[in-house]
Amino acid sequence: MGSRRRLAVTAWVLGPLGLMILAGSLLYVRSAYTGITVVSDGMAPTYSIGERLVVERMSGAEVRRGDVVLFSAPERNIQGAVMQRVVAVGGDRVVCCEGSGTGEGTGERITVNGQPLDEPYVKDGVADGTHRPYDVKVPSGRLFLLGDHRVNSNDSRFYPSDGHQGTVANGAVLGRVMDGFGALGVWFGAGLLGLVLALVGLGFGIAALVVRKRSVPPLPPWPVHA
Repeated sequence: MGSRRRLAVTAWVLGPLGLMILAGSLLYVRSAYTGITVVSDGMAPTYSIGERLVVERMSGAEVRRGDVVLFSAPERNIQGAVMQRVVAVGGDRVVCCEGSGTGEGTGERITVNGQPLDEPYVKDGVADGTHRPYDVKVPSGRLFLLGDHRVNSNDSRFYPSDGHQGTVANGAVLGRVMDGFGALGVWFGAGLLGLVLALVGLGFGIAALVVRKRSVPPLPPWPVHA
């Protein structure tokens, strides 16, 4: 196999392969992730107004306690999606509150299945702040959600009479907010690899054309008649 043929074969292998990897990565990222902008301080201090976040699309059945999720709640007359933290999942019992107090860093604690919840993320260390005790057994297939800014969050605590004790259906979840880039970075890396392979394939293709041009014998001169 001549050098030109080897270059051409390499170009035809690497070029399409790189384009396939690049296109596949971009399509997957577009379908599996979305971006949002924080528009309220209900999740302060964890997330601030104006902050850009990446959300991994998934159902509520896949999230775990402690995850921050994006969900829709049209039955609460809330426009757009809402971002809150999963405190309890189906089958859990969540109770407010153990301890008492109203100030910063109080001994007030929410319990889940009888265990005090460690919540270093809540604003000013206030686990509730509304002085409205609750005792909720989360139905199967539903989630109990709270904002991190407990004194300024319209969350599960304020809908005890909605027929579901303020819980949200798994099906209402649109995705989970990502901390860092994680798997998203892997897909971006795959896309970058695809781009590199496509460019290398293009380079080999150009090299094959150059070699071919050099290997073609020059045409004889046209005869000249005096």
